Amino acid sequence: MCGIVGYIGRKEAFPIIIKGLKRLEYRGYDSAGVALLNGDMTVFKKAGKVSDLETIVDGARTHASIGIGHTRWATHGEPNDRNAHPHLSQSGNLAVIHNGIIENYAAIKEELTKRGYTFHSDTDTEVLVNLIEEVQKQENTSLDNAVRIALNQVVGAYAIVVLNKKNPDQLLAARKGSPLVIGIGDDEFFVASDASPIIEYTKNVVYLDEQEYAIINRDGSYQIRTLGNVEKSPEIKKLEFSIETIEKGGFEHFMLKEIYEQPRAIEDSLRGRMNASQGWIKLGGFNEYSNRISRADRFLITACGTSWHSGLIGEYMIEDLARVPVEVEYASEFRYRNPIITEHDVVIAISQSGETADTLAAINLAKERQALIYGICNVIGSSIARTSHAGSYTHAGPEIGVASTKAFSTQVSLITLMALQMAEHRGTIATSRMREILYELENIPKKIEETLQLDAQIKEIASIYKDASNFLYLGRGYNFPVALEGALKLKEISYIHAEGYPAAEMKHGPIALIDENMPVVFLATNKSAYEKIVSNVQEVKARKGKIIAVVNKGDTHIRELADHLIEVPETEEILSPLITIVPLQLLAYHIAIMRGCNVDQPRNLAKSVTVE
Repeated sequence: MCGIVGYIGRKEAFPIIIKGLKRLEYRGYDSAGVALLNGDMTVFKKAGKVSDLETIVDGARTHASIGIGHTRWATHGEPNDRNAHPHLSQSGNLAVIHNGIIENYAAIKEELTKRGYTFHSDTDTEVLVNLIEEVQKQENTSLDNAVRIALNQVVGAYAIVVLNKKNPDQLLAARKGSPLVIGIGDDEFFVASDASPIIEYTKNVVYLDEQEYAIINRDGSYQIRTLGNVEKSPEIKKLEFSIETIEKGGFEHFMLKEIYEQPRAIEDSLRGRMNASQGWIKLGGFNEYSNRISRADRFLITACGTSWHSGLIGEYMIEDLARVPVEVEYASEFRYRNPIITEHDVVIAISQSGETADTLAAINLAKERQALIYGICNVIGSSIARTSHAGSYTHAGPEIGVASTKAFSTQVSLITLMALQMAEHRGTIATSRMREILYELENIPKKIEETLQLDAQIKEIASIYKDASNFLYLGRGYNFPVALEGALKLKEISYIHAEGYPAAEMKHGPIALIDENMPVVFLATNKSAYEKIVSNVQEVKARKGKIIAVVNKGDTHIRELADHLIEVPETEEILSPLITIVPLQLLAYHIAIMRGCNVDQPRNLAKSVTVE
């Protein structure tokens, strides 16, 4: 979950590393640090943001053409100066930055302590760098071989970059369970957790695969090897996004920019995959395994956080349209409860980053039991994309804000296509009905643009409830997962306690919380359960709760009951989450801003959860 940057070439390394760390700060912002090599090893590190690091470096000598940098999300050891990366070996010859968790670090630390090593931090990373140094000393071998041997001794996940004082013309990098990408420029190389620090300098990249390490030399040569010491032929890929997509583009925050990008993101996710007038859907990953998918006995959807909410909507869609059983599992619980999985199952894994550790672990378990894995993710070349048998990219473009917005919308759009294509293959949907849904899906981007015009009204509602201690979000059917997602957005970025519930479940507990201080957000666009929702609204009104209702345009019944009415364009009920989520994203955003919270980098959270 931490951000890694490395550089070797002819340019000044420090400005490149600092700019890269700022682009990766969404991955971790507890502390930051750099190590530069120019005759001597110079290390700067500081608890806090990258800007705090810049303050302490200001005026210092930073001249170097090779270096590494890190922005941390704390796992082992509290976020402070001494636990910040990079970490040095005892001799001071090696510096390491690390993303991941070394699970057996305590046993290794105990053994190294017996051998005379002293530790200055609470991190597993300092243990790792000293293990590498000890292996090199004991085996009397090259550093790259010592890295390979040491990594075969550790248990856990990692992406590391090693800087060697004795060899200022080489960087070493390795990965297992955490992403690492190498940018190949003109007589220079870049190493990073993802492509965002690299895109400004080159579009040519190599993604390290599981249990691979790279030897990167200043002379322009590089080598990829497995931890089993087998040389690999690297596959150079082209990055498909531009520098503009990772800038704010005039918006105050990335989150707001990404909320407003949803119409375009959905269009990109649908482009070339459907045609409403001709009535066809073509998902490449689906077509490759269409027989197995269509004949599956059951679908399992596994995901975490916002992606799990997308999966819940997928459950409703697939069961509704394709008439096949679906179960939705938290990936973090999936492999720990010994689930029943067979070769007749299809497991759909959903992840924005494609690197979510829990989801990857669930995939690996399902593969062992012969299930077909269908991955849905946003990042091309990510671990889930490479591990899945088949899948589809959402094409949302880079999402920098920690709280997912356009990732959710594009996941739901893609799952809609998948559910429709399954239904077509299984013969459970009429051609006319499929075209109706496809036509409406084509219109969703315009309806989201119309919904975004309600921003000023939603901002006014936010000003009224910004000091609330609790929120309740209620929805039925397709809007129940939206209630969960709306509550999650508020919790993530404003730190207000919020709960999402099926509206009918309110009477089974949460109604006890309702008083004149409790804002209750109703998602009331469902035609199928409209009267029931009106009854739920009346129950809250009778207990003096404050009602914020998201309704279809022209609604009259709830207008008479609600304290605040947010009218959105009407759409097919199956597609309603794509519309109703937008006001909830804006509400959470504005409340967080009014409370002085950092919406792009909320406390304790990181964008890509690459540790379990």
